[in-house]
Amino acid sequence: MESLNRLWAVVKKEYVQFIRDRVTLAIMLTLPALQLCLFGYAINTEVKHLPTVVFDMSRSPLSREIAQTYVNSQYFDIVEYVGSMDEVTSAIDAGRAKVAIVFPPDLERDIKTRRPATVQLIFDASDPMTSASALNAGNAIGLYYSVELATSARAGGIPVERPFEVRSRAWYNPSLITANFMVPGIIGTLLLMITMMLTAMAIVRERERGTLEQLLVSPVKRTELIIGKLIPYIGLAYIDMSIALVLGRYLFGVPIAGSLALLYGLTFIFFMTTLGLGMFISTVAKTQQQAMQMSFFFFLPSMMLSGFMFPIAAMPGWVQPISWFIPLTYYLEIVRGIILKGVGLEYLWPQALALVVFGVVILGLAVARMGKRLG
Repeated sequence: MESLNRLWAVVKKEYVQFIRDRVTLAIMLTLPALQLCLFGYAINTEVKHLPTVVFDMSRSPLSREIAQTYVNSQYFDIVEYVGSMDEVTSAIDAGRAKVAIVFPPDLERDIKTRRPATVQLIFDASDPMTSASALNAGNAIGLYYSVELATSARAGGIPVERPFEVRSRAWYNPSLITANFMVPGIIGTLLLMITMMLTAMAIVRERERGTLEQLLVSPVKRTELIIGKLIPYIGLAYIDMSIALVLGRYLFGVPIAGSLALLYGLTFIFFMTTLGLGMFISTVAKTQQQAMQMSFFFFLPSMMLSGFMFPIAAMPGWVQPISWFIPLTYYLEIVRGIILKGVGLEYLWPQALALVVFGVVILGLAVARMGKRLG
């Protein structure tokens, strides 16, 4: 009986201590429910409404009918009609379109004369999941038209086996290799984890041990203290990034098509947001455990809703705007654009500008709050 009383006393003490820790209690009670509801609705592997550009050299009723069939399938949304292949390339490089439909000039004449007609379907294969949806839907529509036209031709006594064909071309990742898509994404999430989580925990650890107060009474200024604590994590993150790039290139065969100098430069802008988040968390958390829990509160939504694993286009319409407020969303577009597509700043400046805005706001708030805490 005495043993049970002692056991109950320990259990009661732990419950009281846990309940008094309001921050940890709130995180533990709300985090699972929020993330279950959010991820349950957001995670979807069936990609529809892919932004599509059309290069229609035929300009015929048949080409317009076929284009409308693609739209009616709900897998393709025509966002622009372009006038050249250069414009097609520009739209896909810039990320404005994931798919391009190219109609040849002799499309209707070939169909009327019972000669095989070909429509070209170009898709951005840097995302294999999105590419697979575009490929399957495009081929299904081509097969439908081929059967319809062949049936009509045979009814007229003309033996045509395949009057209509969709020829697909995969750009940037022709073999649809998953590693080419995942490795750049892993680099982004790795950098987020290192700079945000480790920064938050390191500053809290300093406060727990009392060494932060010792630094405050030293001749070091507060600005110098903050910058000095952040620089080592930037250096560590760059080293890890370099290791990941080397392993991705030589172990997984991921091609690096663009400028590494540009990638490293834009990565520094990304660090402004992640270090700012880490500093902000450190001003709220009182213990390393709280810092870790709060870091996961930011990390998991960033990983799930940024396009790292699941296409943003496959998410419900009310979930997609959430990705606009996740810095990792823009950095993944940068790292995949440089590594897989080889594009430059002329296409990536909107993402870079978004990261600058996030960085200035988040890092500014974190430094201001950190200054108050240190004061």
